[in-house]
Formats: sequence, C-alpha cells, structure tokens
Amino acid sequence: MKTLLKLYGLFFKIGIMTFGGGYAMLPILERELAEKRKYVTMEEIMDYFAVGQCTPGIIAVNTATFIGFKRKGVLGGIFATVGVVTPSLIIITLLASALKLVAHNEIVKNAFAGISVAVCALIVQAILKLVKSGIKDALTFGIALASFSASYFLGASPIIVILISAVVGVIAKSILDKAEAKKKNKEEAK
Repeated sequence: MKTLLKLYGLFFKIGIMTFGGGYAMLPILERELAEKRKYVTMEEIMDYFAVGQCTPGIIAVNTATFIGFKRKGVLGGIFATVGVVTPSLIIITLLASALKLVAHNEIVKNAFAGISVAVCALIVQAILKLVKSGIKDALTFGIALASFSASYFLGASPIIVILISAVVGVIAKSILDKAEAKKKNKEEAK
C-alpha cells in the first residue's frame, strides 16, 4: 500500500505541475520517472505517449495509467491515474467558481498569456527530445517527415498516421534485418 500511495503522490505532483496537457508533462515525466526514480526509460515514456494518442482519453491520463500499471499492475494504474487527475479536478472546481468573477480582469488575462507562452516552450522542448530520441537514421527521418506531412498538410488522422508508421517501421525493419542476415551469412561463407 505504501508503494501505491507513493505512486499516487508522485502523479499528483506531476498533475499539479502540468499546465497545457500531455505534451507539457513530457519533461516532468522524464525528470521524475526516467532520471530520478528509474521507473521507466525515456523510450518507454515515448511508447506510452504514442499509444496514449491512439487510445481514447487524455494523453496525460493514459500515460499515467500505463506507467502505474507497469510499476504495480492494475492497482498501480488506478492510483497513478487518480493521482494525475486529482489536481485538475480540485483546480478546475476552484477556478470555475472564481473565473466568473475575474475573467475580465487584465491581470488574469496577462497571467493566462504568460502560462500559454511557458507551455509552448515546454512543448518545443518535448518535441526536440522526441526528435533526438526517435530519429536515428534515414528510415526514421523519412517516416517522421511523411507522418508530419500527412498530418499537417493533408489533415490525416493521428491514429491513421501512427498505425501506418508502425506498419512501415515493422516492414522496413524486417527487410533491413533480412538483408543484414544475408550479408552476414555471405561473409561467414567466405
């Protein structure tokens, strides 16, 4: 039970620090879960994010569920999910009642503008880390470029883009592995 409460507390902390949605939480997840505690690797976080985009729901919640499940099974998934959601529920409940009173206030408008800029910076940081860890060769660069183009220029569904990218990755890796094995067999035959 102690580990589950720690998991809840950790994801509560992550939830309270995450403004702007799932992508903004990437740097926090990396620092808290991959670097400090070694609960998951950065690659696993990226995998959870990718799957989280393909499944219904909020990326932050899906990712918390996956990581919690990896750590402590079903109960871990539940505690991590409730932990990441609790701060939002509390803050939204408080803000909803207060926002009516101060929404027109210039200081509040400026605060939200500042928060938006900070969230954009966090998202750019997350994107740069994704690019650095995901694009390793010409093949992955091509998949990334095609995925971006299909999504941005053609308006393709993220689910379709991710599924097609997965299929292309599996097929390309299979072909490359077979070619490598063939090359190795030829070298050994000499």
